[in-house]
Amino acid sequence: MLIRILVALIPMLLMAAGASATPRTVTFGSADGRTMVVGYLFQPATPGPWPAVVMLHGRGGPYSSNDNADCTFVGAGTTSACNATTLSKRHMMWGEYWSARGYLALLPDSFGPRGKAHGFGRFTHDDPDRADVNEMTVRPLDAEGALLYLRGRGDIILWQIFLQGWSNGGSTALNVMIRQGNAAGYRGALVFYPGCGQMALLAPTISTVAPIALFLGSDDEEVSPLICQHVAERSQQAGTRIDVILYSGATHDFDEPSSRRQSTPGNQAAMDDALVKAAGILDSWKN
Repeated sequence: MLIRILVALIPMLLMAAGASATPRTVTFGSADGRTMVVGYLFQPATPGPWPAVVMLHGRGGPYSSNDNADCTFVGAGTTSACNATTLSKRHMMWGEYWSARGYLALLPDSFGPRGKAHGFGRFTHDDPDRADVNEMTVRPLDAEGALLYLRGRGDIILWQIFLQGWSNGGSTALNVMIRQGNAAGYRGALVFYPGCGQMALLAPTISTVAPIALFLGSDDEEVSPLICQHVAERSQQAGTRIDVILYSGATHDFDEPSSRRQSTPGNQAAMDDALVKAAGILDSWKN
């Protein structure tokens, strides 16, 4: 019981610790060759070099829904209500989570530099306005640009750069792995409740030498965990190391630390467990 209480306190402690720690704003080029992506860096207090995690936001974008309604363009030299001080609770929680564990975390904004910092609401998969920020042909190039940026910093352990993505960002992470294949790139990916259908992934089977961990909710109301399980099974048969963690009773966005999301018992248990497992998984992938 004491252990469970301590685990349940982790999100609150991380948010309290991160409340005064505004991440640093950086820019780097997307691998599309034309977009300058804005990113937010959560840097460890310990001396480098560090392992790193690139965090890929979902369809809602990286910013709090309390602030992003009127946001459009976010870029260098511009003023916007969407900035390092108005990131969502989930992104702040995870950024602080990684930096507290000695990982440098980078959260790229794929939407703001393309005039869509407001993000998109739930069940907007068919919105044509999402086409030029899609998870198949656009956002993977931002993730590849983030990898090149981190490799050029000089304070990162080059073979210990990982991906983490949520929902649309989770699908993006899987597409990065598909594109990467057997080439040297991201060391592994933590993927939370992605879309795994044919409209979300570049291929029905993921073939890569990098390990992947899928975190799924059995009661996800936005995407199908069963389809993701089928993708994982086919990918395992193709030789990819892909593990599935299925949380009973958890919904989409189960690790969103808001009181509304955490009022679902399955979500609280899933978030507690994911916060315990995530760093352990990356630590096991380092070598």
